[in-house]
Amino acid sequence: MCNLYSLITSQAEIREAFGVEQDRAGNLPRMPGIFPDQVAPIVRIEDGRRTLEMLRWGIPGPKQYGEHPVTNVRNVKSPHWRPWLKPEYRCLVPVSSFSEYADTKPKKTPTWFALDDDRPLFAFAGIWRPWTGVRGTKAENPDREEAEHQLFSFLTCDANGIVGPVHPKAMPVLLTTPEEWRTWLEAPTEVALELQRPLSDAMMKVVATGARRDPAE
Repeated sequence: MCNLYSLITSQAEIREAFGVEQDRAGNLPRMPGIFPDQVAPIVRIEDGRRTLEMLRWGIPGPKQYGEHPVTNVRNVKSPHWRPWLKPEYRCLVPVSSFSEYADTKPKKTPTWFALDDDRPLFAFAGIWRPWTGVRGTKAENPDREEAEHQLFSFLTCDANGIVGPVHPKAMPVLLTTPEEWRTWLEAPTEVALELQRPLSDAMMKVVATGARRDPAE
């Protein structure tokens, strides 16, 4: 399960790479450590335009399991997730690197993965949905009041040979080309879900270990 990633690419580069036509993200800082329930940028299509916006990470799971926020979605056949796999609810999650925890003793070790040492931009295959309820940190929402939120999660798949030795169960779905970004945002669901597969080992590497923030910041 990926519960930590970074985005240290400049806002201008993000806009250019993803063809953003409308930027609602404000002044986006470098984010060397993004954790669940934090607000982070996503790219989605609104009124036919690619839009950069800030959403909160984690979509509530099924009611029978307590509706706890789910950061990674694997079972795309689940009736809970199927409605949010339509094109209008798919998004790109811009990423520079992501972390999985190696099962070391006495403490687990954060291990950072990227396309290469320079941290070129890529995207997780994300989904989003509107939701009304209590979210945010105690500092953001001390009275725990209900509000309308827009939330995102991203898909996972089998781990490849780079991630597998650290986290054998799964890895995020990584999208690395404009063609893949377009397919994820626009294609029919059955076509888009063909992208739910591990990235080739040759296309990524371990770039750092030990820190809870990408040291490339």
